[in-house]
Amino acid sequence: MYAVIETGGKQYKVSVGQRLKVEKLPLKEGETLELVPLLVRSDDGKLLLNSGKVVAEVLTHGKHKKVIVFKFKAKKNYKRWKGHRQPYTEILIKDISLGG
Repeated sequence: MYAVIETGGKQYKVSVGQRLKVEKLPLKEGETLELVPLLVRSDDGKLLLNSGKVVAEVLTHGKHKKVIVFKFKAKKNYKRWKGHRQPYTEILIKDISLGG
């Protein structure tokens, strides 16, 4: 069984027991959250739209690896370096339940 969830403006295909890094959520470590899935596919092949729920637990918060933004203009003595580390929340998918 798997579900498609949306969080942080992105969609993820998740299954039970999967760890996932999503955009930072305003929750503390150890808290649980419920997400309404866009689509759920059960083991017998049924597809359900916008029904059921996905329960996840917040594991950690952190930052991804640094991304370097480098601007350069040839022959103009112009160089700019800038780094960015995107914050994330790591969640663990505990349960996917069907229902209306």
